[in-house]
Amino acid sequence: MAALLPALRLGPLRIDPPVVLAPMAGVTNAPFRALCRRFGAGLFVCEMVAARPLAEGRAHAARLAGFYPDESPRSLQLYATSPRDAAEAIRRLVGEGRVDHVDLNFGCPVPKVTRKGGGAAIPARPRLLAAIVRAAVQAAGSIPVTIKFRIGLDDERITFLETGRIAEAEGCAAVTLHARTAAQLYDGSARWEAIAALKDVVRSIPVLGNGDVWEAADALRMVRMTGCDGIVVGRGCLGRPWLFAELAAAFEGRPLPPPPRLGEVCRIMIEHAERLCDWLGPREGIASFRKHAGWYTKGFTGSAAVRDRLMRITTLDELRAVLEALDPNEPFPPGAARLPRGKRAGTQKVALPPGFLDAPESCAEPEPHEMVDGG
Repeated sequence: MAALLPALRLGPLRIDPPVVLAPMAGVTNAPFRALCRRFGAGLFVCEMVAARPLAEGRAHAARLAGFYPDESPRSLQLYATSPRDAAEAIRRLVGEGRVDHVDLNFGCPVPKVTRKGGGAAIPARPRLLAAIVRAAVQAAGSIPVTIKFRIGLDDERITFLETGRIAEAEGCAAVTLHARTAAQLYDGSARWEAIAALKDVVRSIPVLGNGDVWEAADALRMVRMTGCDGIVVGRGCLGRPWLFAELAAAFEGRPLPPPPRLGEVCRIMIEHAERLCDWLGPREGIASFRKHAGWYTKGFTGSAAVRDRLMRITTLDELRAVLEALDPNEPFPPGAARLPRGKRAGTQKVALPPGFLDAPESCAEPEPHEMVDGG
């Protein structure tokens, strides 16, 4: 059967199937990306890294931007609020041969980011947005640059169509729309009709859709409804890296693989924890894994009690002991794929710097800061 979509082209990169792991702070580090890649091909993006400390070569930023030696393509999401910082960080990354693709974050809705004029706030100042994108594209040379953004700040301040036009005009290789406003955070349903509207406006580069892809059927429905050129998966793969095998099968027109039984989920959990311990060290690796443990076990019998025990583990041996007590033959629970994972729902009034909306044509850079949380 013919593939539903052709391979995604980002400059010299060919992404087949056209499936992207969304950057998620504290989640999409090298161990998680490697685990996801084991289940299916695509593009797997590093968690967001702030441009200024990366440009200055700070150790923490360098570790966040770390890749396995055999990882390819190496994709990184950059958070920048000034053209200079974006350009300096990208020149350093490209000059050291550390990346094959850079994505710019203009969608983070977290108050400590938008309050400083960063993330999802920047599209409300289109001239500043254009300057940052232009500087990034020029600094990247042959390395493709993409951007990820939201519908707007709120229902009164819709910016996504102008943002898409700017990205196309300034030389981006593709755009991704998370089909919610910043005020929505992760509340309600993603508005896929906005992805279709963006596709009607942005014609010369790929348009990718993001939001509410929990199962392979959602991805197929998004493509058919919107005409998008690829899909970006965030919360849907938390505790479910095998989702990429299902997506690959769906896009290639093959039958979907069966969901794993609990025993296989436990083996994946142990592999994930081992990778994290190797990457971060035993203590930090287990601490990092604990948030994943709750996502992996959602919906299984007695999962609340199991998660309580998993939240207390401090070593790999303790993890193995908890998992060995579970029934390996328990099937994956029907409906568990759609149980909420990751960031909670709820709405907000978007926090912005004083007077930020009074000067939408301003190119003034927001107050310098180095917050790197959100996505």
